[in-house]
Amino acid sequence: VLLVESGVVSVQAGASLRLSCEVSGSSSSSVSAYCMGWFRQAPGQEREGVAQISSDDITLYAESVRGRFTISKDNATNSLYLQMNMMKPEDTDMYYCARRSVSWCDPLKAAAYKFWGQGTQVTVSS
Repeated sequence: VLLVESGVVSVQAGASLRLSCEVSGSSSSSVSAYCMGWFRQAPGQEREGVAQISSDDITLYAESVRGRFTISKDNATNSLYLQMNMMKPEDTDMYYCARRSVSWCDPLKAAAYKFWGQGTQVTVSS
């Protein structure tokens, strides 16, 4: 299973941005069948859960992004998205998309996810 996020992005505070993640690699890699998530990580910090979406579209967000970020998926293109609005400098991080090996989503923890993208750097300047 291969997950590829969109490229490096730099925006101003208050701007909006949409990250994308294309999933491929096997006949069983469909975003519609598994729990998918977005995480972020700053240098020297633990990887933090941002949002996740189950196979039946149940979503969960970290408190820090709730109301500003929206996770979604496109089953036709096998892609995962993270719409980020009202961005803040503290949203600056490396962002990763990830996939679990099951269809449901437990609490938003990196250890629960099996497949990871390479990450994309998001920088928000004030």
